[in-house]
Amino acid sequence: MLLVTTALVAAAPFGPTPTGSAPSAATPLAAAPAAAPPAAPLAASNWGDDFDGPAGSAVDPAKWTPETGGSGNGNHELQYYTAGAANAALDGQGHLVITAKRNTDAGLSCWYGTCQYTSARLNTSRTFTQAYGHFESRIKIPRGQGIWPAFWMLGNDLSTAGWPNSGELDIMENIGREPGTVHGTIHGPGYSGAAGIGAPYSLPAGQSFADAFHTFAVDWSPTAITWSVDGTAYQTRTPADLGGNRWVFDHPFFVILNLAVGGDWPGSPDGSSTYPQTMTVDYVHTTTWGGSTGGDYTGRITGPGGMCVDVAGASSADSTPIQLHNCTGNAAQQWTVGTDGTVRALGKCLDVAAASHNDGAVIQLYTCNGTSAQQWTHRSGNDFLNPGSGKCLDSPNGSAADGTRLQLWTCNGSGAQKWTLG
Repeated sequence: MLLVTTALVAAAPFGPTPTGSAPSAATPLAAAPAAAPPAAPLAASNWGDDFDGPAGSAVDPAKWTPETGGSGNGNHELQYYTAGAANAALDGQGHLVITAKRNTDAGLSCWYGTCQYTSARLNTSRTFTQAYGHFESRIKIPRGQGIWPAFWMLGNDLSTAGWPNSGELDIMENIGREPGTVHGTIHGPGYSGAAGIGAPYSLPAGQSFADAFHTFAVDWSPTAITWSVDGTAYQTRTPADLGGNRWVFDHPFFVILNLAVGGDWPGSPDGSSTYPQTMTVDYVHTTTWGGSTGGDYTGRITGPGGMCVDVAGASSADSTPIQLHNCTGNAAQQWTVGTDGTVRALGKCLDVAAASHNDGAVIQLYTCNGTSAQQWTHRSGNDFLNPGSGKCLDSPNGSAADGTRLQLWTCNGSGAQKWTLG
């Protein structure tokens, strides 16, 4: 769904609509200056917001810009986005609460007449953009037919390249008629709108995302994007998925949080829908590519049983296995976790043998070559994700035995995949 930001003509999250073509561009929203501001700088360190502040206060304007208007954002959405704290306010307990409610202001005009609903949409286009890294938010979404919460990103060249050439990365979208399912999608030239490339993730046993907080994230490298929910990776997309179309995820993007009502994909509210509905955001956190906090980390990496990640035999030969070993402090256990996404020891890189995506693939030391097999992200849950495969560094069966050879395995949040720097 096309949209317009306060500062930029932008595209609202489409989501994988089941049928239909991409809608036409919406008209600009009201409360923005006509000229786009300079692009925000590429971050060199962590950025985030924990939404600390007095209850009822608006979001920090040094981090977020509200969007306003009732254009429908190219999707026939029904809400009017407001500024200030009317629909987006801190709750005094470390949360941002975005509220969709029935409109009582007869003076608010939407594309279809007097607006029926108000809500909020916030972006970082003026204050923060970043290419690559880990982007994460912990959110409790609303429920009900016609509701549409989203956590997503758009390319910072939107005002010059236009949508979809600027790129869109939907980290999480939900439509109310699917209470147990969220969607992650990318859009670009030749794969936008209903042709966006993505996948759903569903909770087990009929659970609803509105019943509790859940953590939604992507790990984005130059060659791959991996989506996860609560630390479980559920899809990875690479340029090979685009059928020859252009990969546009090679430049900084900005972050967006919004709660839409109605639209072509979710449909309109019906008699079962109740308001107000709230999207409660605990935090938004980002780290630079490789999980760095602004510089390389050098030191030991410990795993199960406090054992150290070790290059077998302290050999620098290509294909040397990586193992657990009693911590000795020698060079075979001195690792550099780089801002470039590599993990290095003895002048070579931590590598997935044969660039395999299979569970049980061997982890080895190998000459650094810039491939996805040598890209790692140390995430907030203390696992090491290989974004190219969407899988994690793992000790087989959680073993802490001296000499245990490490492997690639589906990310599962277990102790077998917990790795501590330092």
